[in-house]
Amino acid sequence: MPINEDFCHGDKKPIGKIIDGPSGNFHWVWPSQVGEGQNEWDASKDEKVLADYAKHGEEMVKLGITGTMVANDWDVCVADGACIEACPVQIFQWYRTDKDISGIDAVNDKTEWKGEGTTEKEERLDYTDKADAIREHDCIYCMACVSVCPPQAVLVDQANMEPHEKAAGTFVKMESGSENPHAHD
Repeated sequence: MPINEDFCHGDKKPIGKIIDGPSGNFHWVWPSQVGEGQNEWDASKDEKVLADYAKHGEEMVKLGITGTMVANDWDVCVADGACIEACPVQIFQWYRTDKDISGIDAVNDKTEWKGEGTTEKEERLDYTDKADAIREHDCIYCMACVSVCPPQAVLVDQANMEPHEKAAGTFVKMESGSENPHAHD
């Protein structure tokens, strides 16, 4: 089920933050949409995903949406890897190949990630793994990941930079005719 376009707008606040250690960039984790409108918990119905959760002895819980401009709904993601394979600039990696921790621990993790997770489709740890847009700031907005994701777990929207910056406390509203704060001499 596709991500609601308003997943990070209005009064919604991030529930976690994943930091790419090498670049210092980060992305937010937003609340789960499971149960809102037509949103289904696709991963909880996938036999391969359920079998691998059982193998780890982990409880399957709602995880939420990682990323803002490049968002992946971890409650819908079934670890197919099509997004990883399609991305021409390799913004995605399998999170469990960087840190082998449960999804909920990844959402709640406050430490920097090495950014060394595998970017190969077939190198996922197992089906509890999730594609994470750890380098979402490198996205070129080609939409390849969106077009190939079987459960439609990925949403790419450059306009979501504003909610990302608002959550970070770095948003600056530009008035007409004002100087660009990003311009350099």
